[in-house]
Amino acid sequence: MIVSNLANNPGSIMASKMQGSTDFDERFLTCPVCLLHFRDPRVLPCLHTFCRECLQEWATKQQPLECPTCRTQVSLPDQGVDGLKTNFYVNNLLDFAAVKKGAGPGVPCQVCEDKEEGARSWCVQCAVLICESCTITHRRFPTLKSHQIVTQENLEASGGVPSSFQRKAFCPKHEDQALTFYCEPCQTLVCVACTVVDHRPGDDHNPVEIGAVAVRKKRDLQGLLGKVEPRTKEVQAALNDVEAEISELPTSADAAIEQATVYFDQLVALLQNRKEEVVEEIGSRRQEVGKCLDIQKEAIEFELAGLTSASEFCKQALQHGSDAHVIEVEGQARQRVEELLTAPADLTARPSQVVFSEGTAVAEFRDDVARAGRVDIDVKLKVDVSKCSVEIRPAVVKCSNISLLRTLDKNGQLCSVLKDDVTVTLNDPSGQAVPTQLREKDRGLWEISYKARVEGSHRLEVKVNGRSVAGSPYDVRVHSSHDPVLTIGRAGDGEGELYHPTDVAVDMDGNIAVLEGGLFENKRVQIFDAKTDQSLRRFTVDGGSPSGIDIDSNGQFIVTSQSSLYFHSTQAIRVYSREGKLTKTLKPDCLRGPRGVAVLRDGRMVVVDGTQELCLLLQPDGSLIREIGKGQLQNPWFIAVDESRDLIFVIDCGVQKVCVFDLEGNLKFKFGKQGENEGELQWPTGITLDPAGNIIVVNNTNGRLQVFRPDGTYLRTVAVVEGGYPEGIALTPDGHIAVACWSGHCIEFYKYYR
Repeated sequence: MIVSNLANNPGSIMASKMQGSTDFDERFLTCPVCLLHFRDPRVLPCLHTFCRECLQEWATKQQPLECPTCRTQVSLPDQGVDGLKTNFYVNNLLDFAAVKKGAGPGVPCQVCEDKEEGARSWCVQCAVLICESCTITHRRFPTLKSHQIVTQENLEASGGVPSSFQRKAFCPKHEDQALTFYCEPCQTLVCVACTVVDHRPGDDHNPVEIGAVAVRKKRDLQGLLGKVEPRTKEVQAALNDVEAEISELPTSADAAIEQATVYFDQLVALLQNRKEEVVEEIGSRRQEVGKCLDIQKEAIEFELAGLTSASEFCKQALQHGSDAHVIEVEGQARQRVEELLTAPADLTARPSQVVFSEGTAVAEFRDDVARAGRVDIDVKLKVDVSKCSVEIRPAVVKCSNISLLRTLDKNGQLCSVLKDDVTVTLNDPSGQAVPTQLREKDRGLWEISYKARVEGSHRLEVKVNGRSVAGSPYDVRVHSSHDPVLTIGRAGDGEGELYHPTDVAVDMDGNIAVLEGGLFENKRVQIFDAKTDQSLRRFTVDGGSPSGIDIDSNGQFIVTSQSSLYFHSTQAIRVYSREGKLTKTLKPDCLRGPRGVAVLRDGRMVVVDGTQELCLLLQPDGSLIREIGKGQLQNPWFIAVDESRDLIFVIDCGVQKVCVFDLEGNLKFKFGKQGENEGELQWPTGITLDPAGNIIVVNNTNGRLQVFRPDGTYLRTVAVVEGGYPEGIALTPDGHIAVACWSGHCIEFYKYYR
């Protein structure tokens, strides 16, 4: 890659360098490709300047064309490199450089070629050096009177590049005509002749003198400078910071090496000292054991000598003694042997050898050594504690709860910090500490997880780099497992208000879509942010009484509506876009009284038809695939689908059961028993599934929210819904059950745990 050259910034940098200076750097006039003075300089869209010939050669070698300096991809005009704009400012500087170098004695006039008088002036429009005589003649021609003549005295007096020192631009069609007009519709410079021929004023053309246009363009450029300069200062400051950090890097690395050396030298010294202590102790123990062994050896040898002497005496008596002699010595021998056997030396209780035992196994110590000292990159300068935030989520006693910490930099962007730099403390109402775990879920996004032992207000304090995050300490309200952790809505028809919600669904962003039913009231879908309980948007539902809602894989809302006494033949399945625009209305002949609906990943739909007491498996266009449960259901209501097992779970509230079919329409099993106790059903309505395949069912009459295993056996009760007459339910991504409370005109959220 070619190194960037200051000549490629023909704006404020070059101007500031050259104003007031007669000796400017040749680099400003040098093409970074050929390293020669610019020849016909052309400006790329990225504002870097190169010779026209250099760009043409570069374009033949590279497709698509990239700027040789910044590697920005360039789309050339239809005319190729020739269609790029000329850098007139660089041309002016080249002219000025030529004049400064050439206007003087001995330099021939470029008109009369006279060397004696020498070139003394420069015609800006003609771009030639001329002598004194040619200057006088030049000014006499009427057509040349307007030309700008710059004398050597003018140059020396100016101290820099005069603002008027500018080569005129001439029309490519009329080469003797200067570009003095600007056609705004065409956005091109034109000459006087062009305003008569190709750019005659009218509907399509509006040539304006360039002076007026230039004033506006200069004002626009000034505005651009106003936008660029603050960012330039910010980037320059960041560059200065990086350069400072680069310059400080050797120092910090050397300091880290010094600290590491001291640390490990201390560890080595400790090990060396311990080694010397152990070796010394081994020597001391060796002496102790040696003395003990010597004493025992002496006792054993003494006993052995006595036993040997007694044995030898007995042998001699037996071998050589007469009967009388044997009778005489036997008593004495017995007495001696009994003495020896009565107090024998301890042959076993002697010290063992000196043995070294590893207090810590080498393998374990190796792991400890691997953790001894850690090399980190100091990122404390990046995080801005004042911008960090904590999101407190609803908590339930004895459940796994989380809150979210976001560590942000000064620009409000997520940034990582070291885990050791984050401190989290959670205390229960009595002041007892609650164990917490901290995990970086994603860059700059941390999960604070905990299990509260008691209900009530807890105190959560979060610090980053020893400083408290804004708002810390936080009040964390821990609810009973049977209490709703959040309630959305109240009776009404305004924004955020609900009237007879019948069903709920979770959209692709985790927001809650609520279907409001009834014949006349509301009849709409309202989407809420489940974290903030704010209403995000809403749209009206057409047709009769809305019954069920689901969301397809494209984020579209699928809504079923039933006919009624007041709205005849309005039963339909309607599809609404994410923005709430009605995109499709399906009225298949097989549909009579649609209720709950579930959309499969491929767009097929399973719709409960209460009038026909069955379910319909439909194509995305509404055409019938098959009927399911005909003659086996009495009052079906809501539905859930487990596509991993190809199973359909249908609430049959008329017989207090859940019926399970496969997608082929075969009844697999059913479960449920009418009653008020746990595990029993009392007019069940809403149903949903958790990721493990467990079945969650809510009773409309007593509000019991219960969980059953995939085979239908009772598992537990989550809560008793307080809102009144619950209907549709849905499981949220963050582990809550959203319940549509028909008579309570609200949505209640209960913590769900398996």
